Amino acid sequence: MKFRLFPCIVLAVMPLSAWGFATLPPQAPKPSGTATVTEVTDGDTLLLSDQVTVRLVGIQAPKLPLDRPDFKEWPLAKESKRALEQLALDRKLTLHPASKPLDRWGRTLAQLERDDGLWVQGEMLRLGWARVYTFPDNRALAADMLALEREARAARRGIWGHPYYSIVTPDRAGRVVNTFQLVEGTVMEAAEVKGRVYLNFGADWKTDFTVLVPAKVRKALAKRGMDPAAFKGRTIRVRGWLKDYNGPMIELTHAEQLELPDAAPETKRGGRAPSP
Repeated sequence: MKFRLFPCIVLAVMPLSAWGFATLPPQAPKPSGTATVTEVTDGDTLLLSDQVTVRLVGIQAPKLPLDRPDFKEWPLAKESKRALEQLALDRKLTLHPASKPLDRWGRTLAQLERDDGLWVQGEMLRLGWARVYTFPDNRALAADMLALEREARAARRGIWGHPYYSIVTPDRAGRVVNTFQLVEGTVMEAAEVKGRVYLNFGADWKTDFTVLVPAKVRKALAKRGMDPAAFKGRTIRVRGWLKDYNGPMIELTHAEQLELPDAAPETKRGGRAPSP
């Protein structure tokens, strides 16, 4: 007697990643416990059944006022919150704690994995409802998250279809000082001063957009085969909070803030080919 193998048998055991869902990479931090999500505050914060508030480390979603006076709601903030509700509300999550487990407000910082294996941060990025937002002491899985962000941006999913979140050109950086931005442009000059490198994007360094690369970050970039002092004529993308110091400036605090758009994407996801 012959038996037929139906496709549904194979599909049932296929991992989420095979369907395009984000799953935690092998180098994720070890889990510390599980709990059920009882409330979603916004697109990157939620409350667990044990009354612990969790800030989804590594991402930044559009912000809601949340009783903050004179705070202007960011575009698509409600949609981002709804996306996280659909992914996490009333679901059991496993917490993978960040290297720095608490933020300055006492919220738990962790990567979150759903009971079926879905990586919550990764899926928010893949769907386009958040941006990568790392810190020197919390930057684990940055390469994987950046790959998912690139995929969503190329497809114009979620926030990437709204002009508010467009990548800023150097000539527009001065209009968005005191905000978190992705800025991309061609370096006009790279000046080294006492170990620091200043990347200038215009003829007048006192007024044009500048990226400051401190010595410590420069060493970290060197380990990745990148020398900022040789970036003249190179197109780069940086992310961070724009401040006004001799024109608009982003000061890098860690290497993951800088990307080379013309280079092959760095990823450790294995078998997953993110869009450029």
